[in-house]
Amino acid sequence: MAKKNSQTKKLSEELFYKKVNYFEQASDSEKKQIFAYADGYKAFLDAAKTEREACDTAVELARKAGFTEYEFGDALKAGDKRYFINRGKSVVVFRIGTENVEEDGLRIIASHIDAPRIDIKQNPLYEEGGMAFLKTHYYGGIKKYQWTAIPLALHGVVVRKDGTKVSLCVGEGEDDPVFYINDLLPHLGADQMAGKAGKIIEGEQLNVVVGGLPHAEDVSDKIKLTVLSILHEKYGMCEEDFLSAELSAVPAFKARDVGFDRALIGAYGHDDRVCAYPALTAVLDAESRHTVLAMLVDKEEIGSEGTTGIQCKVYEDLMEEISLALGANFRKVRSRSKCLSSDVTAAFDPNFAGVYEKMNSAILSCGTAMCKFTGSRGKSGSNDANAEFVGEVRKAFAEGGVVWQTAELGKVDIGGGGTVAKFIADLNIDTVDLGVPVISMHAPWEVISKADLYSNYKAFLAFMK
Repeated sequence: MAKKNSQTKKLSEELFYKKVNYFEQASDSEKKQIFAYADGYKAFLDAAKTEREACDTAVELARKAGFTEYEFGDALKAGDKRYFINRGKSVVVFRIGTENVEEDGLRIIASHIDAPRIDIKQNPLYEEGGMAFLKTHYYGGIKKYQWTAIPLALHGVVVRKDGTKVSLCVGEGEDDPVFYINDLLPHLGADQMAGKAGKIIEGEQLNVVVGGLPHAEDVSDKIKLTVLSILHEKYGMCEEDFLSAELSAVPAFKARDVGFDRALIGAYGHDDRVCAYPALTAVLDAESRHTVLAMLVDKEEIGSEGTTGIQCKVYEDLMEEISLALGANFRKVRSRSKCLSSDVTAAFDPNFAGVYEKMNSAILSCGTAMCKFTGSRGKSGSNDANAEFVGEVRKAFAEGGVVWQTAELGKVDIGGGGTVAKFIADLNIDTVDLGVPVISMHAPWEVISKADLYSNYKAFLAFMK
């Protein structure tokens, strides 16, 4: 009987699929690598709270790793390490490999560096009730009530009337003031709390408090004048300069370890910098015989539109320029290229188990998660990768010792969401989604596992090699 049980156990181990916790499988030395890598990621997050800052930080890291800036028309050869900046809000970091790019194609890892936030309107500043406020328009899919009653920082740029540009970042330093969106006290909130969650706070109520001190001059809007006087003194601004400004309110939180064991990270902007950072560092750290690109793009949270979103032709132009510089036919290069569209997915949350289909949900710390398809309900708006490419990626991960899992974004008739995958697939490039599972996605403070972060990095290295 014991022998039979042993054979049955061996058979089940060979035939059953089971997700494994990466921490349980990792050696002590690998656990140290996981935690050390997470420290670098937290520093990146704190420096990169907007897409502009993420772009700047990525470029700084690339330069330190010996990468130089590329412009269209530059000559390229095997071994070159370059980066291409698009309008200061997206960046492509790439290495030229030794393989014939016309036969081998490109290896692309595409992530986005924008995140949900509260944008300041173009004519925002007003005074009422003893306070000065900035009117806002939220960016991306958020639960509006989550953004009230938390400390906020202001980040962005202002292009002044004379055409000069000045950067602004207030609320991150220990001695900086922070900003705030009011909420209603529970004593007066019975009607508010009786409404639907989506209506608890309306978009036009997301006004940011920026001042409360009246100016000494005898004018109307004394508090507004105080705020404008400070902005003029520090940044040379007048009120009209808001018209050509890009300012955003983001959580004034630092990235922090979560839990007694420090296995998790809480931070603003995991979606999708938790994938962008591993994509970047994989290309910076490792040589490859393939030509590899890490595309860190903007505007994914609002449909990948505009000159810095993945739908912009500039990224296709860049791939074509690389192909031409290497003497290759671009159509052939595209047809033989492969892409990991690296965006986050929903981690199974036992506190809200009813919206998940657990067998096909990502489990925290079980590794980076592959989503064969995204979209909503009947796979609407999805790339839906083919089995052959999924099998190819599986093989690479097995050879690279990558702990990974599969995932869907919630139950079939509940979940929904999209990534940049379908836009890259439209170029005739095999593409599949792969990313880190996130708890409380799109909240001002999200949570991920350090194991999944490092697994994502290892997955990119395996894909590149």
